[in-house]
Amino acid sequence: MEKVNLAEKFSLFSDYWRPKIVGDLNDSYVKLAKLKGEFVWHQHEEEDELFLVVKGRLLIKLQDRDIWLEEGELVIIPRKIEHLPVAEEEAHVLLLEPKSTVNTGNVRNERTILDAEKI
Repeated sequence: MEKVNLAEKFSLFSDYWRPKIVGDLNDSYVKLAKLKGEFVWHQHEEEDELFLVVKGRLLIKLQDRDIWLEEGELVIIPRKIEHLPVAEEEAHVLLLEPKSTVNTGNVRNERTILDAEKI
């Protein structure tokens, strides 16, 4: 059992859209990611996904509306809801999601990560 310093962990990487595992919680991973630009429209068939903005702002586009997240705010995207994360400037985000979650959900492309690095 170790404490996790988020600022320290975020300082260990600089790549965007490549979540890093910082903890295990039951059947879920706690991940950190730096985001910048637009990701990809996708959905997760079986998993809900929590986004918590630690630094910056994050836009989550949905088919019927947009959700802006400021520092300290979170949203839970239910399974089967198509969404598009967008960060106009660099954003630091904590993700809580089942271990089975693939970052690009139902889409497979060059941004798909099947084995996230533990830091």
